Amino acid sequence: MNEISLSPSLEILAAMTDLWRLRALGPNDINQHPAFLRLLEECSHGRSDSTTFGFKFALSSALRSLGLPYSLHKNAAHLALPVNEAAQALVDALSATEIRLVHLAPLDLADELPELSFGAAKLCRLSPNELRELFDEPRIKRLYPRQVFDAERFSEFHWLIVEETVALDPKVGARALPFLSFDFSQDLGRIEPHKGRFPRVFEDALFFLLLGKWEEWSAMAEVDWRGFRVPWVYTANRDLFVRPNVLPSPDTLSWEPHIYDDGYGDTVEVERPVVFRLDEASLVGLTSLDQSCWEIVERARQSILFETPIAHFFVRAFLVDGVDEFLAHITMIEAALGLQSDYQKSVRVAPDRHNRMRATTKVRGRIAGLLGDVRFAEQYERLFNVRSAYLHGRAMTTISTQEQVIARSLARRIVEALISATRTASASSREDFLDDLLDRGALSASRFPASGSGRTAPTASGCAPAPY
Repeated sequence: MNEISLSPSLEILAAMTDLWRLRALGPNDINQHPAFLRLLEECSHGRSDSTTFGFKFALSSALRSLGLPYSLHKNAAHLALPVNEAAQALVDALSATEIRLVHLAPLDLADELPELSFGAAKLCRLSPNELRELFDEPRIKRLYPRQVFDAERFSEFHWLIVEETVALDPKVGARALPFLSFDFSQDLGRIEPHKGRFPRVFEDALFFLLLGKWEEWSAMAEVDWRGFRVPWVYTANRDLFVRPNVLPSPDTLSWEPHIYDDGYGDTVEVERPVVFRLDEASLVGLTSLDQSCWEIVERARQSILFETPIAHFFVRAFLVDGVDEFLAHITMIEAALGLQSDYQKSVRVAPDRHNRMRATTKVRGRIAGLLGDVRFAEQYERLFNVRSAYLHGRAMTTISTQEQVIARSLARRIVEALISATRTASASSREDFLDDLLDRGALSASRFPASGSGRTAPTASGCAPAPY
């Protein structure tokens, strides 16, 4: 919001005082009331969209958000802001050039986790009152009188909170009714290939959390290697001209019955969150995901080694299920260590020192060179064969839990190693860096045993500590 706050004019205060005295409207709506028209005129000074329907709608919507008394349900009458406070909030909203968005997500199925803070994100538990404040419950109740926000039940979960400051469109009507300024001449069915499910800043924070060794820490890897799930993200937007979304229900999260003896001879049955248990190493491992680590990862993501959509597929593998998860992990590995010139020689920039190698063999060799162990390249070969059988319609069995966990583990190791490499690598291009990896892994790659030779690759439990 603006650093300097302007005071409401006497005219704005007078018009809003008259509106706050209303207890009912006649046959006309609020947009035709003389006090509203005076307020509209006062708020229109210096604005290019003041004569539009969108501006009128935005102003009336803002008044309801502030608690215009006549518009409140009888059970919410106490939520009306004092008129002086409401007038100041309206003036601030009209002059604001940016807004702070707060993206909130419950970590469903999460065991006990340490409190973390990194970048603009925080992982913690929240009290019922803290949740009411963050979700702006009074404003929600003014606009949706039948909406129930069960803060007590939500407080039983950990939350990932990410803040973001964004610039505001100076046309408040466009903020209130975005479709009025939408360009319908564009290709409405186009696909943005690397668009995430959630806001970008939130997925950045999620990417960072996923660098933890969840597949090692999980005590229930046969059920799910993840330590938590993110079913939804709610964005709290305090822009008065943007109508807030309806609040989600805690019933969207996972609960189980819990029966206990109250100590007086009575049996009590309640609900409690379902938890995917983690081992004690998770508490130690997660504390390393601090601000200094965040800064290392953020610098790494700006390097040439992260030019490809590595983060996109790494996060996507967490958010999807089944074979889509497995394929996303394999795709992430190819995004990290593959080159277009592996398949299309004409786009090659530097001389190809391994021009007789197949594309898949090159990726295997780069894995061996990056991780320093041919066994990880063998893992990839086995996983790639499963992937190919699925995509090309060959006979295949189910994808085992072990294969699923190994795919996740291998993908994480590769991301960790690339982050570490950005701190020491001196290659002038991504192509040169991957060529150097292949040089290191080429000798081992030339001696790879055939898939299914019987040699056992390491499992996820053999992961090394994060190299950064």
